Amino acid sequence: MSQNSTSGGPKSSLYKPHPWHGIEIGDQSPSIITCFVEVVPSDTVKYEIDKTSGYLRIDRPQKYSNVCPALYGFIPKTYSAERVATFCNEKTGRTNIVGDEDPIDICILAERYITHGDILVNALPIGGFRMIDEGEADDKLIAVLKDDSVYGNYTGIKDCPESIINRLKHYFLTYKDLPGNKRECEITDVYDREDAYEVIRRGVDDYKAHF
Repeated sequence: MSQNSTSGGPKSSLYKPHPWHGIEIGDQSPSIITCFVEVVPSDTVKYEIDKTSGYLRIDRPQKYSNVCPALYGFIPKTYSAERVATFCNEKTGRTNIVGDEDPIDICILAERYITHGDILVNALPIGGFRMIDEGEADDKLIAVLKDDSVYGNYTGIKDCPESIINRLKHYFLTYKDLPGNKRECEITDVYDREDAYEVIRRGVDDYKAHF
């Protein structure tokens, strides 16, 4: 008898859960979180989750030689709205920033070569970039792969080599640029683990308020 039978056997879902709405962040959040990876460093196109179906779609080709230097995705059941925007306003002294209405983005440093996205990983946040993209809070958290042999012992952004920080900064400040159309995008500061935790908490609260 099939394990999916309604008449007996272990219960399991007949359908793949939506990566944003159907995956749990984990009961050790915000120190250890489940993340959904959309893009890996070898990708020459940028993949992005389709919010309706939950499948990956091609967003755009990566421009020039600009490829993401880390695993890149988002934190399930988070949302950048009022609470995330308020934190950004508080930290920058501004009053007009709004949430970008997307799940919270995250980069995950890993020593092993991972060949494709559309996967779940457990990660430990160590900091992030306070990024503002055309007036919207668009935080980019930085994490390390849990139990990674090289990065797994990092506990804060201070442990991350400056060269990696600079590569990530360059990617996020340029990855949406098109010839003749430069976006108004800035990183106001690089923050440590406690601010990353707060962004996650507020992202979870924003999600609960909106979904």
